[in-house]
Amino acid sequence: MENGSRNNALKPMDSEQLREYGHQMVDFIADYYKTIETFPVLSQVQPGYLHNLLPDSPPDQPETLEQVLDDVKEKILPGVTHWQSPSFFAYYPANSSVAGFLGEMLSAGLNIIGFSWVSSPAATELEMIVLDWFAKLLNLPEQFLSKGNGGGVIQGTASEAILVVLIAARDKVLRRVGKKALEKLVVYSSDQTHSSLLKACQIAGIHLENCRMLKTDSSTNYALRPESLQEAVSGDLEAGLIPFFLCGTVGTTSSTAVDPLAALGEIAKRNEMWFHVDAAYAGSACICPEYRQHIDGVETADSFNMNAHKWLLTNFDCSLLWVKDQYALTEALSTNPEFLKNKVLNLYFDFLKFKSYESFYQLFCFVFFWQASQANLVVDYKDWQIPLGRRFRSLKLWMVLRLYGAEILKNYIRNHIKLAKDFEQLVSQDPNFEVVTPRIFSLVCFRIAPVDNDEKTCNNLNRNLLEALNSSGKLFISHTILSGKFVLRVAIGAPLTEEKHVMEAWKVIQEEASNILASQVN
Repeated sequence: MENGSRNNALKPMDSEQLREYGHQMVDFIADYYKTIETFPVLSQVQPGYLHNLLPDSPPDQPETLEQVLDDVKEKILPGVTHWQSPSFFAYYPANSSVAGFLGEMLSAGLNIIGFSWVSSPAATELEMIVLDWFAKLLNLPEQFLSKGNGGGVIQGTASEAILVVLIAARDKVLRRVGKKALEKLVVYSSDQTHSSLLKACQIAGIHLENCRMLKTDSSTNYALRPESLQEAVSGDLEAGLIPFFLCGTVGTTSSTAVDPLAALGEIAKRNEMWFHVDAAYAGSACICPEYRQHIDGVETADSFNMNAHKWLLTNFDCSLLWVKDQYALTEALSTNPEFLKNKVLNLYFDFLKFKSYESFYQLFCFVFFWQASQANLVVDYKDWQIPLGRRFRSLKLWMVLRLYGAEILKNYIRNHIKLAKDFEQLVSQDPNFEVVTPRIFSLVCFRIAPVDNDEKTCNNLNRNLLEALNSSGKLFISHTILSGKFVLRVAIGAPLTEEKHVMEAWKVIQEEASNILASQVN
């Protein structure tokens, strides 16, 4: 390569190069989606496989995009589990879409770091607007809208959302009872609550022995019983402890259990506890009027969270969090380091030195914007989250809402729930299987049925079935444990999944189960 060509290759940004490479990359991704059904859904590689395929050190000279994409095809894709495959039924969905992808591309191209209003006014204000739009789709109480003391913010994940509200709740109660009372603070949830709550407690300094994971069972379809909560709270109060945080769930990870929000919220209110509602997966369904009932009682909550990146065609990451009292967040999380302040002083000295109109205008603008932040006239989202920097994530949510519209999004959700209902019926009609807990949204929990109440053998059969299904490469499902039962989970929600994929999955499940049951008899 000649020196001139090498220098051109090293330019940090070139519009024409971006145009050329961008076309190639879009073509590559479009071809990937076009052929995604040809890949084994679950990667079948062994640990360390990539170390044997890639060199020990980076190249000294630039390589072409064609060379890189060839390596993606030959070396990277074999180690990818294809979350957007129509035969991906594991965990919960992680939706991608054309609108979400375009929004992500635009965000990456602009590459702003919108930690405060002045760092990018559009990033802050668009986020406020689309969170208000979405709150109205969910029919959330007005206290969650930005026009009052509340508002919404986009976090990376539900884990981050629960951490920031837990910290806000912790600091709020400690301001009332004194900082030395930290060891007395108690957190409550069901034993079906996502493990991110325990991690948040560890980070926030809440003693794990003060985390009450209250037992649930099949009598409530694994929802938290208000009586269990009240009993636990009363016992802790008698012991001189301080109940301060309750997490309710709409759509638990294991089985999509729905906690009774209204009853739980009343208990939280009586005991001055922060009530957080985690609807990471199922919140998307609640934009449909017929499923909105599952968040009835949300008016008693202090905060509410759902993941648009799970089931609402918005590329990861995009976790939506609303709070009724934004000041509880900013009191706990705001910082004003000197490097964000001294720009005013520097501009003032520039003005004195040069007395130019440009320096005066810059000084005026910055002082105005800085004072606006200090006076809380604008939102600085850095004070609503753990990190300082943040991406322009609202662009992709905005594009999803605009390019699809609310009705298409609702019908998208409804179709997956219909497919799950159809799958549930297929399971119910097969004498070899049983549905373990009633389907609510688009997750079906089922298993090979036990014979003669032999649960140990039944669990082993279902473990073998899970391994056989995922090793086939034809589909990917995951499992959970409910009341000691090893349960298979089929979560329908991938953007490309159609009725034919569900029927094919059921056919594979029946075939593999028949083989396992036949070998058991022999």
